Amino acid sequence: MPVVAVRIPQIGEGLQEARLVGVLKQPGDTVKRDEPIYQMETDKAVMDVESPYEGTIIRWLAEVDTILPIGGAVAEMEVAAGVREMEVHGSAVSVEPTHIAAANVSNEPDASGSLRAGNIPPRTRAYAKEKGISDSVLASLAAKTAKLMPTDIDAFLSGGSSSAPSVVATAKSGSGVGGSYVENQISAKQRLVSSRLQRGNQLAVPGTISVTANWEPIEHLKTRMKQHGGDFQPSAFTCFAYCVSLALKDFPGFRSTLRGEEVLRTYDHANLGIAVALPGDELVTAVIEQADTLNFPAFAAKCRAQIELARGGKDQASEALTISLTNMQAFGLRDAVPVVVPPAVGTLFLGAIFNGLDQDTDDLVLQRQVNLTLTFDHRVVNGVGAAEFLLKIKSNLEIISKFIIVG
Repeated sequence: MPVVAVRIPQIGEGLQEARLVGVLKQPGDTVKRDEPIYQMETDKAVMDVESPYEGTIIRWLAEVDTILPIGGAVAEMEVAAGVREMEVHGSAVSVEPTHIAAANVSNEPDASGSLRAGNIPPRTRAYAKEKGISDSVLASLAAKTAKLMPTDIDAFLSGGSSSAPSVVATAKSGSGVGGSYVENQISAKQRLVSSRLQRGNQLAVPGTISVTANWEPIEHLKTRMKQHGGDFQPSAFTCFAYCVSLALKDFPGFRSTLRGEEVLRTYDHANLGIAVALPGDELVTAVIEQADTLNFPAFAAKCRAQIELARGGKDQASEALTISLTNMQAFGLRDAVPVVVPPAVGTLFLGAIFNGLDQDTDDLVLQRQVNLTLTFDHRVVNGVGAAEFLLKIKSNLEIISKFIIVG
């Protein structure tokens, strides 16, 4: 039976790349033509992509969250005899009975011991690009198997491969009207963030509101936790995030996303995102799935685990992520205007702690306070709904001892 490549289609004019969001079928699954088999995200939307063939999925060629060029192969399928592989613009190319025509290359290393380009899988190329390895250097690397894998790149970068060049070209220098400069490839993580931001700029209608909250109940809670002792010592931010998850139970608008322009999808439970900064000013998102269903110990444990996973470089964002938190307390920033990126409906900023005046008394009483700033997508939530949600979070913060019992 012939094998064909399933390629990223050209959806709109000028589109150059898309992110693989998720796969809807697994290797071995039989699919019909025009049946959705994976999801991709462009700068305009997240969409289901239909199979151009009837056949059986053999394997996926890229991992979820990989950014692929338009026309790039995302999967391999076994199809009926006589089926021809379709190019992106719609024409067909011949397919040999048991090989992909575009990759009909020997699996053996050449005389120098390096692999020909046809034996470098797309995910290996994507990994090499993330690490700043040029195509010429990539083609010269030695592989332990018939195909070059990300582990071979790791071995090269750690000095374990002696058959490849000792220097990886990661930057290019030059000079121009503005003076000398250095050019570096943007990392895959930053390209992913940029793609989401661009999409948000084109689609969302943002509104921003803020409120000042009393932070002293959080500090008192942390003091009681420390006095109680034990290994379970969640951070003040974790306590704050739990207050947000409690508020999400009562506000379905912040568990919702727009599907196109006419359909509003509301999830039964909330997936809460947390922005995590990495070295080199990179940004990924940790996600606490079904955060509103967890008690505090379970929430705190999940929060810690997901943040650690994000610090290891794993971005966990998906189309079910409806709201994210960003924490700038460590930088002393009281205020900011967070950015909302569809399909999420909101981003909540937690500012630095400061000494303000207690607004609930006529006396001049200092109080430890923080500013909470919410940017929301006005297409999904209106101003009153957003204000009520923000005030609910503020209320939860100030009565947090009712939700988290110490001892």
